[in-house]
Amino acid sequence: MAMAIGNPVHSVWHIAAIGIGLLLSVLATGHVILNKRDSRAAIAWVGFVWLVPLVGAVLYFLFGVNRIRHKAALLRRNIERYRAQAAHPECPPEELHRHLPDHGGHLQMLARVVGRMIERPLLPGNRIDLLVNGDEAYPAMLEAIQHARQTVSFVTYIFDRDEIGMAFAHALGEAVRRGVEVRVLIDATGTRYSWPTILHTLRREGVRHARFLPPLALWHLMSMNMRTHRKILVVDGRVGFTGGMNIRVGHCLQRQPPHPVQDLHFRVKGPVVTQLQEVFTDDWLFTTGEALRGDSWFPKTESAGPVLARGVPDGPDENFEKLLWTLLGALSIARYSVRIMTPYFLPDPAVVSALNLASMRGVQVDIILPARSNLPFILRASRAMWSHVLQHGCRVWLTPPPFDHSKLMLVDGCWVLLGSANWDPRSLRLNFEFNVECYDVELARRLDQLFEAKRKAARPVTMEEVDGRSLAARLCDGAARLLTPYL
Repeated sequence: MAMAIGNPVHSVWHIAAIGIGLLLSVLATGHVILNKRDSRAAIAWVGFVWLVPLVGAVLYFLFGVNRIRHKAALLRRNIERYRAQAAHPECPPEELHRHLPDHGGHLQMLARVVGRMIERPLLPGNRIDLLVNGDEAYPAMLEAIQHARQTVSFVTYIFDRDEIGMAFAHALGEAVRRGVEVRVLIDATGTRYSWPTILHTLRREGVRHARFLPPLALWHLMSMNMRTHRKILVVDGRVGFTGGMNIRVGHCLQRQPPHPVQDLHFRVKGPVVTQLQEVFTDDWLFTTGEALRGDSWFPKTESAGPVLARGVPDGPDENFEKLLWTLLGALSIARYSVRIMTPYFLPDPAVVSALNLASMRGVQVDIILPARSNLPFILRASRAMWSHVLQHGCRVWLTPPPFDHSKLMLVDGCWVLLGSANWDPRSLRLNFEFNVECYDVELARRLDQLFEAKRKAARPVTMEEVDGRSLAARLCDGAARLLTPYL
């Protein structure tokens, strides 16, 4: 009798489960069709959703939906984006040929592409000075802070509490005591690279500071992967510094630190400094709610040199994949040479194709990577991808220790991309980055000399070397490559 009564109930639950599974499968399939740009990923997810009913749909909604960009857009949707009134007229793409030699005239197409994506003007009248390692960069940055009269804005990923970090904290504190308005923004994850953190020292010095997206705050759990990787220092709105260098003693090679790291940084003067300041003030407003406006933060800048320059912010918000499109644009327009330095080389299929196509068009493509990485797992993943570019004529070079954290791209001896971003998914999809594109033959020549010196000290990677790895090594490298989207 109990069986007779129970069967209808079980049937109802069974039908309900089937109906819910069918509904979720339909909804998941619709979401895949509408949102997945990669057809291979779309086919894989649709197959999984229908081959594993209910479970497949649930797993898709948990792991297959890219919430990073949506979360970033929600977090920053109410920011009042500030654009200072330009004191100098921009250089339109059709006028670029007046600033470049004949062999660089085609780069006006690149200027047009980047301008349409970034929606910031390409500004003339800038000076860009190369600073190699912390031995050159930190003294120049500290000197600028020591001469500050009105404002200092500073954002960085890592700010260690070592002898270099303490020197910066004291210099910033001295600026505050002189009456300078100082604002310091540090990535919340980046504060944890040393213990105790630099935050107590900054408080003691009276420096107004904030952490970007504290990852342990419950309301930020969904955004714990979105870190600011930007490195921007602006003093009095007139002199700026940017590049790839964090604040830590390891970058000072002359001090012979236990873990030396090579890197490049750049001092910037001229109208483009305003664009560095704009990016900082947007991030500061997002983090603290304080709007930094007025002549003390945005003074009228004067022409300082011959370089045409434009800031290229990138992040998982409204600037999503703008740097990726900049790289693809540069690779597609290059005619003679492409020279790349990056510590982490994990390009997606579109970038690999663009590199190979450039090489097959006759462009000399050189990629300099460190022979030893501070993240061995990422080096393994990268090594699994070297053959993808070597087989079509690109050249890969490995520099000897110490680990080289430099980031640089040169195209046709006229175009330079410098800044904080690496050639990996984290920089191109998750992090908030800042780079500067520059059009100038003399700047490109100086950086090309640096590149060539590193290349001569490096050793080339050959297909024979890559193919000659043991089976165990190839399996480990290939397994690491599968995690590329998460590295």
